[in-house]
Amino acid sequence: MSSELPQSSVPPPTGVDEPSSAPTRRTFIATTTAVGGAVVAGGVIGGGLLVDDEVAAAEAPPESHVSLTVNGTRRTVTVDNRTSLLDLLREQFGLTGSKKGCNAGACGACTVLVDGRRVNSCLTLAVRLEGAEVTTIEGLAEGDELHPLQQAFIEEDAFQCGYCTPGQIMSGVGCIKEGHTGSPEEIREWMSGNICRCGCYVKIVRAVKQTAGRK
Repeated sequence: MSSELPQSSVPPPTGVDEPSSAPTRRTFIATTTAVGGAVVAGGVIGGGLLVDDEVAAAEAPPESHVSLTVNGTRRTVTVDNRTSLLDLLREQFGLTGSKKGCNAGACGACTVLVDGRRVNSCLTLAVRLEGAEVTTIEGLAEGDELHPLQQAFIEEDAFQCGYCTPGQIMSGVGCIKEGHTGSPEEIREWMSGNICRCGCYVKIVRAVKQTAGRK
């Protein structure tokens, strides 16, 4: 029997003083940090290329010039093409009588007249109203003299919280102009797009009928 030990297939250990070609964790972190800092610094020093790319990527929203007459006053504005007539009236013209209720055309609180027709201003794009004539609740009265329907709403006590009242009155004015006031039932049908959460419908119909009878 041989006394020699079997030769191991595992290579002998490397000496501690022998340099290693593989990077250490510390070396890797230091290298990537230095390279990243150089890239950022280069972007800033080189004229802000990174910032310029971001600015170029963010396109400005399309805008248009619109001229329209609001309550007898001619106005010309530049608006984002997505701006509704309601937001134009409230935010740029300061005419806050038209209320933003559902903002989906379901409640009628934003009703105004465009060229004499009733429209939901929350669903009407301002850019489509070039040359149009818009009347809001602020434009009905003549000085201190209320519009007949405004006066009728007071006489009939046709409101409670008052939030829907501007839209109700504007819709009522349109309803009268359209000739849909032959009966209370007809008035209710043609005013059905205007919601009163306080439930003043009976008095609203009376006010519209009373005003139509005075014409």
